[in-house]
Amino acid sequence: MGDGLRVLLVEDSKMLTERLTEAIRQVPHVDLVGTVDTEAGALAAVTRDAIDVIILDLHLRQGTGFGVMRALAGSPTRPRIIVLTNYDLPEYKNAAIALGASHFLDKARDYGRLPEVLHEISGGHGSPH
Repeated sequence: MGDGLRVLLVEDSKMLTERLTEAIRQVPHVDLVGTVDTEAGALAAVTRDAIDVIILDLHLRQGTGFGVMRALAGSPTRPRIIVLTNYDLPEYKNAAIALGASHFLDKARDYGRLPEVLHEISGGHGSPH
């Protein structure tokens, strides 16, 4: 088991998955353990691997990010959840936070903040704040 933050990326856009994979791999002390594009894939990965953080799109190839959050809501080992979506709507944000998301990021506006958020969660110091 590495000492890094174990991250699962749940995203249905191949292009964005590639870009995010690249960005996540640049963050020190963060290990990307996998990428999946369905609700079932996300839940299987969480069951199989000790995931610390899920980067979660709300609209998946099959299922939704909300479905993933609902399924994990009662789990004692539930990972931290960072929602990363194109649907930056107050009702979505409120629902995601209610279901336990620690961050709600807009793909267009907050994309560049993802490494910083991961750095913060991993206990990194020297964040630009």
